[in-house]
Amino acid sequence: MLSAPALLGVEFDYTLRNVVMGSAALGAVGGAIGSFATLRRQSLLGDAVAHAALPGIGLAFLLTGTKATGGLLLGALLTGWLGTLAVLAITRGSRVKEDAALGIVLSVFFGVGALLLAYIRQSGEAAQSGLDRFLFGQAAGLVAEDVRLIAVVGGGALLAVALLFKEFKLLAFDPDFAATLGFPVTPLTVALTSLIVVAVIVGLQTVGVVLMVTVLVAPSIAARQWTNRLGPLVILAGFLGALAGATGSLLSSTVDRLPTGPTVVLIATAIVGVSVVVAPGRGLLWESVARRRRDRRTRIGSVLADLATLSPAPVSGGALPVTIATLASHRGVTPRELRRPLSELKRRGAVRLEGDGAVALTSAGEAQAAAAAHRERLWRSALARQMDLPGDRVHLSTDDIERVLAPEVLVALEGDQTTGRTLGTGDESRATGLNPDGIGMTVSGLPAGGADR
Repeated sequence: MLSAPALLGVEFDYTLRNVVMGSAALGAVGGAIGSFATLRRQSLLGDAVAHAALPGIGLAFLLTGTKATGGLLLGALLTGWLGTLAVLAITRGSRVKEDAALGIVLSVFFGVGALLLAYIRQSGEAAQSGLDRFLFGQAAGLVAEDVRLIAVVGGGALLAVALLFKEFKLLAFDPDFAATLGFPVTPLTVALTSLIVVAVIVGLQTVGVVLMVTVLVAPSIAARQWTNRLGPLVILAGFLGALAGATGSLLSSTVDRLPTGPTVVLIATAIVGVSVVVAPGRGLLWESVARRRRDRRTRIGSVLADLATLSPAPVSGGALPVTIATLASHRGVTPRELRRPLSELKRRGAVRLEGDGAVALTSAGEAQAAAAAHRERLWRSALARQMDLPGDRVHLSTDDIERVLAPEVLVALEGDQTTGRTLGTGDESRATGLNPDGIGMTVSGLPAGGADR
């Protein structure tokens, strides 16, 4: 059986094996650890760390006089970590916002690094050639020792994430609550940030300072489209990162002068694009289909309600017919626009078509119309509680009320309808128990919106 590289016409030699394994390991580490940076809205932190690492590379070379990968990455680790601490110190000790602090640290450290590299180039050092690869990466230069370094350091970082997963999960979603439970929030923040620094540093030789942030952020963004739970999110982000690294490396080997780092980044970006479009539940395509179905249900339910409103008092034979022209005039549409909803209602047995362009509700249609009107009254009461709005100002689809509202809330709303109360002001307007699809709730009762905690 032919292997995947053979099918691509790639000779899986020593160099390519190192590049593929190193890129895949980097993608796995960056994707898994980057998930926490993305959830904490610190996507730019990786960019700041990568740029802050550049002075360390220059200083390490000036001190050692060699381009040994271990020494250069150690220098990058130290200055990257210092840059991260500078961001934390600025945000905690001043009124400067985090995004501004990241911009300051990124630009200052990168400027210092650029000056050091310029000084090294002008010094005439024979060993200085090749330091520029840390700007844009040079994955083709990976050797077995580099791959082992990425695997050992990255594996240690992933092990730390596994051991502190519960603490990091709480820190990512609600650090204030973590503090009230007695967790050491500041040391945990420093630990998680240090792991992000490690993930960035090990990838500098492969994708470089400029592109490293994509390897850190893109896999987690793609994984977020497929799951709402943090554990599967971290695992899937690591897998997608490894997939982007391996695929980009193999693809770059098939085309002359196609750099590996940018190819890996473009593959990761493509994975994000596909996930954003086709992921079930959150993808644009899925949402478009769901929106069309919801709009169709809402339109059909509205036609049914209007028929119930326009129908004369029912007689022994059922509701009297209403002309389609009258229904269209009531809704402000043309009779042609009513063809599809009326056909659907007929298929369901809710209406029957009469002669002379008239339509009438069947017994089943009357029951469906009554149930729809009842759901709408419940929705208005529920949303009046939540939003402190008058009942006549609330307009939302009512099809899924039994699925969205908790049973105890439905009981309370049924009681409101029985007593004839219209809620929405004062203490009675406070929300209780909205529970969409089992996703975690905020204190106010609205969906939490983030990954499941």
